[in-house]
Amino acid sequence: MTIHSDHPFVPAEGDRDQLRRIRGRMPAPVTVWTAGAGRDRRGLTMSSVLIAGGEPGRVVGLVDADSDFWESVPTSWVVNIVGVEHRFLADAFAGTAPAPGGPFTLGEWSDSEWGPVLAGSAGWIGVRLEPDRTRSVGWSLLVEGVVESVEVGSAETLAHLRGRYLELGQSD
Repeated sequence: MTIHSDHPFVPAEGDRDQLRRIRGRMPAPVTVWTAGAGRDRRGLTMSSVLIAGGEPGRVVGLVDADSDFWESVPTSWVVNIVGVEHRFLADAFAGTAPAPGGPFTLGEWSDSEWGPVLAGSAGWIGVRLEPDRTRSVGWSLLVEGVVESVEVGSAETLAHLRGRYLELGQSD
């Protein structure tokens, strides 16, 4: 076995996707989108998210169309704004950390009319799918939903930049 000083799966400098590299230099929120109830719960860590104010407000996101989360298109979901103490949970929902028994065994969850809500988060948004507002964009599915409920939490917000987490703190 040989130990390398660099990551064995990272492409050589000249072979890297430049758009992905520039996107990685833009701080992004860490959210976990959840839907369903009971044994039908599912979720996905999402950073490609925008919140648009208005009457009504909207949530826009880029979802992996092949993900378990979007496998059976939810009509409603929860955007859980992840707090700094939930880093491992975010990794588990992203599929990059183990979660024996599933990622919903991590953290404390309650059910809402939109889906599972993470206790102790920086907040959550109950969203209803906007009909005919889903389309393919690049390798993702652009999804738009109408904001039906908003709860602001007290946890410090977690962000992602260049493959690492950042603590953003609170800004009330």
